[in-house]
Amino acid sequence: MQQATFDSRGSRIRWTEVPGAAPARVYLHGLGSMSAVYHAHIAARPALTGRRSLFVDLPGHGTSDRPREFGYTLEDHADAVAVALDAAGVTGAELIGHSMGGAVAVVLAHRRPDLVSRLVLTEANLDAGPSSTAASGSIAAHDEDEFVEKHYARVLDAVGPLWAATMRLTDPRALHRSAVGLCRGSDPVMRTILEGLPVDRVFLQGELSGELAGRRRLEAVGVRVVTVPGAGHNVMFDAPGTFAAAVAGTH
Repeated sequence: MQQATFDSRGSRIRWTEVPGAAPARVYLHGLGSMSAVYHAHIAARPALTGRRSLFVDLPGHGTSDRPREFGYTLEDHADAVAVALDAAGVTGAELIGHSMGGAVAVVLAHRRPDLVSRLVLTEANLDAGPSSTAASGSIAAHDEDEFVEKHYARVLDAVGPLWAATMRLTDPRALHRSAVGLCRGSDPVMRTILEGLPVDRVFLQGELSGELAGRRRLEAVGVRVVTVPGAGHNVMFDAPGTFAAAVAGTH
């Protein structure tokens, strides 16, 4: 495990690293998750071994610190990841981002293009204001103190044992602020940024999640959209072979 200080108070962002060849692959998790839990089994598949891999836990999540004064916006998360990559000596990385981590990856590619050479996004949030049926929307709908004191425990019960296993390691205030930041989106919004990025871009959409909004426009500007049969939001668990092939660039 490695670490780097990402704010003026000495808070540290941490990541687990596997050595290997460049360009590095950097894995970013979703809201209330951890990178290694969701992606280490993918990086270990034969098509992906031998490449330097970093499993980064976003601030407030997993092994990273959870400063109360931090904003946890998409830009805040992206800047913290940039600190980690600078400390690790990484440039021109392939970013593999799931859900909120995909949104963070897009924002990072916009703010620090030197750090990113390719994006593989899995059901990434591209628009502001997710529906109230999404976890981020239901979390953000509450006042912060109210969520921390009354609703955090209820959310853990509601999301099921798999997600709860990592969400309970997420600071409740960080979880709420991250959800609010995700619903607010970036400026310009993530979809607009993604459409204009001059890098290889792949978007994985689980078949069970329904059609990706704006798919034709994304494809028209060069984003390769892959619908993964039989998969839901967690494509890396539902269809690991297809996921790994997309990361490797062979799908």
